[in-house]
Amino acid sequence: MIKRIFLAIWRGLTILRLALANLIFVAILVFLWVTFTGTPEPLLARAALVLDLAGRVVDERSRVEAASLIFAQEPASREILLTDLIDSVELAREDERISALVLELDGLVSIGQSKTTELAEAIARFRASGKPVVAVGDYYSQDQYRLAVEADTVLMHPFGAVALEGFSVYMNYFADALEKLSVTMHVFRAGEYKSIAEPLQRNDMSEGERAVTQEWLRDLWSAYGVAVEDRRGLEPGAVNALLNDFANRLRQEGGNAGRLAVQAGLVDELLDRSQQNEYLTSLVGARDEDGSFAALPFAQYLSRMRQKSLTSGLPTVAIVTAQGNMLPGEQPPGTIGADTLARLLRDTAERKDTKAIVLRVTTGGGSVFASELIRAQIERIRKAGTPVVVSMGSIAASGGYYIATAADRIIATPTTITGSIGVFAAFPTVERLLAKGGIHTDGVGTTDLAGGLRPDRALEPAVADALQQSVDNLYLQFLQLVSEGRSIDVATLDGIAQGRVLSASDALDAGLIDALGSLDYAVQEAATLASLSEDEYEVISIMPEFSSRDLFLQQLSERLGVSRLLAVPGLELLWEPVQQSVDLLESFADPGHMYMRCISCAPE
Repeated sequence: MIKRIFLAIWRGLTILRLALANLIFVAILVFLWVTFTGTPEPLLARAALVLDLAGRVVDERSRVEAASLIFAQEPASREILLTDLIDSVELAREDERISALVLELDGLVSIGQSKTTELAEAIARFRASGKPVVAVGDYYSQDQYRLAVEADTVLMHPFGAVALEGFSVYMNYFADALEKLSVTMHVFRAGEYKSIAEPLQRNDMSEGERAVTQEWLRDLWSAYGVAVEDRRGLEPGAVNALLNDFANRLRQEGGNAGRLAVQAGLVDELLDRSQQNEYLTSLVGARDEDGSFAALPFAQYLSRMRQKSLTSGLPTVAIVTAQGNMLPGEQPPGTIGADTLARLLRDTAERKDTKAIVLRVTTGGGSVFASELIRAQIERIRKAGTPVVVSMGSIAASGGYYIATAADRIIATPTTITGSIGVFAAFPTVERLLAKGGIHTDGVGTTDLAGGLRPDRALEPAVADALQQSVDNLYLQFLQLVSEGRSIDVATLDGIAQGRVLSASDALDAGLIDALGSLDYAVQEAATLASLSEDEYEVISIMPEFSSRDLFLQQLSERLGVSRLLAVPGLELLWEPVQQSVDLLESFADPGHMYMRCISCAPE
C-alpha cells in the first residue's frame, strides 16, 4: 500500500512537471511569435533623435556573447557600431518627424578622434538642414567632450565638469618582472623605433621612442584643440592655455568646475536634469506620457527606418572591416583572423554585384604570417580586376599598414596613426626558472638546431642568428612592398620607416598614403576606380559571421530593449590596464614568432 501511494505521488509529480514544462515551452513560443511578428508601435509624430551612447563606438562588433545580451555588461564592454550612428543621423536629417538631435554622452566610454570626425560630418549635414543639435551630460570626459562640441548647444549639470587633460601614452614594462620570474625573453627586431619589444626588455620608455611618440601625440592633440576651438569660437591656443593654468583658473571660480567651463566657453549653460528636460521639451515641441521630452533612441529608430537588405540590382561597393589584433587561422569578429578575413574578402569579390571593395582597417598589426595571408588575398583580388581601397580608422600601423600596401589607394582620417614599418621576433625561455626548482634539461639532437626552440633550454646562438636574419629579411620585404606600391625608393623609405609611428599628415607628406578623408570618401574613391557614377551603385557592409544562436539573441535583445541587470560599477575600467597587458602577452601567436605590431599607438 505504501509503495503504491509513493508511486502514485511520483507519477503525479512527473505528470505535473511535464505539464509545466510544456506550458512554459508554449508560452515561450507565443512570446517569441508576438515579439517578432507583432506590429511595432508607430514612431512618434514629433520627437528628437537621441544618440544615447552607452559603451564604446567601434567599426566592428566583437563576438556576441549570449549572457552579455541578457545580463548586459558595463558600458566599458558594450559596443556601438559607428555606421549605425551615422545612418541614423542621415535618416533623421530628412525625416519631418525628427525635430532635433540630442547627444546623450554620459555613458560614452570611448569613440576616438577618427570616428568622431566621421560622425561629425553627418552631424554637420543634420545641422545644415536647420534642425538644432544639443549635447547633454552630467560630466564630460575628454572623448565625450570632443563629440559634444559638434552640437549647437552644450548643456552640463551644475555639479559637473569638463575633464580635459591632453593625450598620453603609458604602458606596462616587464623587464624586472621577467627577471624575478627567471624568464629570459629573446627579442630580435628590425627598425630602430620598433617599440613593441621595449616592454619586454626595459622598465621604461627609451629616449628614441619617447621623442617619436611625443611628436605624433602633439599632432593628435593639436587636431583636438583646433576642433574644439573652431566649434566653440575660441581663440587659437585657448584649450592649452586653460589646461596649463587650470589650477589658477579654477581658484578664480572658487573651485567650481562647472562655472569655469562656462567662463572658458566650453559649455553654454549649467542646468540640472529637470531643467535640461524642460529645455529639450521646448526645443523639440513635444512630451511623452512620462513628461520627458519626446525622444527616439537611435537604435530603435534605426531598426524601424533602415531598409531591409534586399538587392536593388545595382552594382555595389562593399565595405569589409578588419579590426583588432591580427592572428593566424579563424578568429571571431573583433579580432582579425587571417583565414577568416581572407575568405570574407574572396567571397565578397566573387559576388556578381561587387564592383569595388573598401577595406576598413583599424589595427596595430600582429602576426607576420597573418598579415601576409591577408595582403596576398587583397593583391589577388586586385589582379582579378576588382578595385580595393583601404580606409584607415584610428590606427592602421605596422601589420595594418602592411596589408594596406596591396590596395589601389590608401585613405586615412586626419587623426589616423599609421606607419610603424618594422618587424620583430619574440621567444621566451624558462631554463632559469626551472633550475630554481631543481629541474634541468639535457639530451642530444641530430643537428645544431635540433631542440633549439624549446622554451626549457637556453636559446642556441645559431638559432638566435637565424631569427635575426629572418627578421632583417622580412623587414626588407616590407620595405620592398611599400616601395613598389608607393613608388618610393627603398633607401628613402628606410629613412622614413625604422618602425617609426607617424600621424596621418606626416604619412601623407611622406607619400605613404594617398589622401585624408572619411570612410565615405574612400567609398567614393572606390566607385571612381570602378567607373561607377554616383547614382549607379549602392553601398553595402559585409557583416561579421556570428552564429545563428548569437544572431537570434542579439535580435531578441534589440527588439525587447534588454537593459542591464547585472553590473559592478567601474570594475571593468579598473581591470582594463591589467587585461591589456594579458592580451598583449596572449597575442604572441605567430607560428614563426614574427610580428608586425605597434603597441604604443593608442593615446589616452
